Amino acid sequence: MPVQEVKCSLCRKRIKVRDQYDIPIFDPNTGFAICRNCIREINRLLDEHDAEKGQVDTQSRSGSGGGSRFAAELAEVLKKNKPHVIKAYLDEFIIKQERAKKILSVAAYNHYKRMLYDYKHSGGEEEIDKSNVIIMGPTGCGKTALLSHLSRLLDIPFAVTDTSSLTEAGFVGADVEVAVRNLYYAAGKDIEKTEHGIIYLDEFDKIARKSGENNSITADPGHEGVQQGLLKMLEGSVVEFTARGQRKHPEAPTIKVNTRNILFIVGGAFVGIEKIVAKRVKKNAAGMGFGVDIPSNEDDSKRYDELIHQVRPEDLMKYGIIPEIIGRLPVICTLETLDEDSLLRILTEPKNAPVKQYEKLLEMDNVKLEFEEGALRAVAKKAIERKTGARSLKGIIEDVMLDVMFDIPKSNEPRKVVITEACINEGETPKIYPLDEKIDLDKSTDKENTSV
Repeated sequence: MPVQEVKCSLCRKRIKVRDQYDIPIFDPNTGFAICRNCIREINRLLDEHDAEKGQVDTQSRSGSGGGSRFAAELAEVLKKNKPHVIKAYLDEFIIKQERAKKILSVAAYNHYKRMLYDYKHSGGEEEIDKSNVIIMGPTGCGKTALLSHLSRLLDIPFAVTDTSSLTEAGFVGADVEVAVRNLYYAAGKDIEKTEHGIIYLDEFDKIARKSGENNSITADPGHEGVQQGLLKMLEGSVVEFTARGQRKHPEAPTIKVNTRNILFIVGGAFVGIEKIVAKRVKKNAAGMGFGVDIPSNEDDSKRYDELIHQVRPEDLMKYGIIPEIIGRLPVICTLETLDEDSLLRILTEPKNAPVKQYEKLLEMDNVKLEFEEGALRAVAKKAIERKTGARSLKGIIEDVMLDVMFDIPKSNEPRKVVITEACINEGETPKIYPLDEKIDLDKSTDKENTSV
């Protein structure tokens, strides 16, 4: 029996009707019909309108309606997202940084438990305080990557906001409320889910006040003022913002979100904080005599790793973070620098390793890609010279692969491309060899074509 087609009266598309849900509204007498996609769009517009007018479903905000369903979902999420499971997932994408992965895994798991406890003991006198996290480490060590992969795993809303774009209220720029608004949209405009999500404030070190411990006598827009604005959100308060991001005024409809149960993770490179730690350590240690540690240029990265793990709240205060903010970031998570061996592993081991990405791209043109070990080490050394960590690995490979990726699509013949050390260091053209048989993309996906 042929599938019937009905024309939607709104979008004018012809819809194949396999069951009643393809065209939920249909009048056979007049031919009037509305397809499921148009109904979804109408529902989305109505929800957006209600949110802008401040109309919230009271049943979903209570503990009996949608709240109980959300609590049941949390119980299921807790079962499948234990800390060791979260860390195992991060291990598939992130090389090294074992302590940081453990800290974030525990923080995410405890956030789930805290939400579930809040639902079960609503209105009780005992509360579990949230443990906001501050994460720091050198450029390209994996801070943003850690949070990016963590967000993919979590079943709760997660939003990233660049703190350097925020300014104090009254100055040109984005207000601090934009962080909550980003989470609101990440939660599908569901206020209840928004109030239990995670916000990552990137480049947090950029808003440190320039005067450090000392108060500046001049205006400091975008620095201490932003910290003061973020303080209320971190400790838990009702944040009011407009749905479309326009400036607030008395007649503009606003949305209100309580941040008491939102977990905040702030991160940044905090360039130079190791010097502050070194001064404190040197002051507390003996200044002369045998056993005094005299750092050398050769041990810069090793020295940095030792110092960054010793960061204390007073060091952050000297760096320019106000004491009130530090008190609401009890968990300090530090990341180490990446050495040559670590960068070599990043190139080849993770699921989304740069080498694997280029292998898959060339496989689509019936080409097999191979990197010699010397070439991979040369890429890692170049990244260290640039002092940008893992962030520059793909860019270095892209420079070498540009001409190859431009010429390869000219023919569909089976070939093999070999990247040598000379290609990386001397700009030599990669070697291209013919292959006797075509590459089976389905079978080659699971194979490792990289020779290390």
